[in-house]
Amino acid sequence: MIKLRYICLTAAAALIVTLSSCTSRPIAENPSAPVVSPQATEAVSNNSHSNHASKEKININTAILSELDKFEAKLGVPALSNKIQANRPYGSPEDLVTKKVVTQEQFNQIKDQVGVQEVVLTGEAKDIDYMTKLGLMKGHLLVAKELLDQNQPKQAEPHIGHPVEEIYVDVEEQLNERKVKEFKTTLVSLQDLVKSSAKDSKVKTSFASSMQAVDSAIAALPETQRSKPGFGLQVINELLDSANSEYGAAIADGKITAPIEYQDSRGFVFYANELYKGISSQIAQADPEAHKAIDTSFAELITVWPAAIPPAKAVKTPNDVTKLVKTIEENSQKVIDKSNTQA
Repeated sequence: MIKLRYICLTAAAALIVTLSSCTSRPIAENPSAPVVSPQATEAVSNNSHSNHASKEKININTAILSELDKFEAKLGVPALSNKIQANRPYGSPEDLVTKKVVTQEQFNQIKDQVGVQEVVLTGEAKDIDYMTKLGLMKGHLLVAKELLDQNQPKQAEPHIGHPVEEIYVDVEEQLNERKVKEFKTTLVSLQDLVKSSAKDSKVKTSFASSMQAVDSAIAALPETQRSKPGFGLQVINELLDSANSEYGAAIADGKITAPIEYQDSRGFVFYANELYKGISSQIAQADPEAHKAIDTSFAELITVWPAAIPPAKAVKTPNDVTKLVKTIEENSQKVIDKSNTQA
């Protein structure tokens, strides 16, 4: 009897879905997000892996802190990223509640973004993920260099440690696949030197080696691919997405309460801007209007971080930064769509 009722209910549900599909049009959750073809990812489960090429779900078992900061920024809970990380592993998204990481009310606000299982990336999506993670490393190191130059080794050290502690393990498999020489030990050596207050000459030499190692890893992707506007824009938008989350986690009541997140977001935005400069002439030629909007937004976005040392008061609110990032994403999508149409 129960089985019969189940069959009837299933049939009724299918009929309702069929009728509603004829009368309504689905609305995308994020129309400005880059479109990834079905062939770009190979799903292992219905939950998405935490990666910068997919904005739908974040794998709370493997996500790096800059990804988990999206939850922290959305809920306004200080140090939530570290709390999520400390309570791993999770058998299901709901474990965030059962382990008392968040309340049920908080979980309801983020549950559509929480995943616990993986998606195996392939094709361009995999390359974008690879380039994005290395871009995050670059952003961390760029802001660390600024702080070292200002004789602030204690503030610089976390930004040298993050590439090792958060990102390297997440990209290590791809580094091996692409036959990139191991450089984790180089990053660890730099971190140790900064911690021990080594002489400037040693730190400078080690820092140069670390930056060169990351650049060599990036060079594993063909220059022809990295210079394509469509590819570059997708990486830029992933970096900006992380920067936006970090900035949101850094601000409370108009003040910068988390300097490390402020500095992380600065590094990510500045490197994203550097990448855009490398492809801007192509974009200006392909779509002058979109280029102007992106260029103008970047110029305003840069002003949010007047220096590596945070100002007493935030220059812009997280909402202001989100709007600028969204403008860049929307106009990037116009360029990507136009490029796909011409192809």
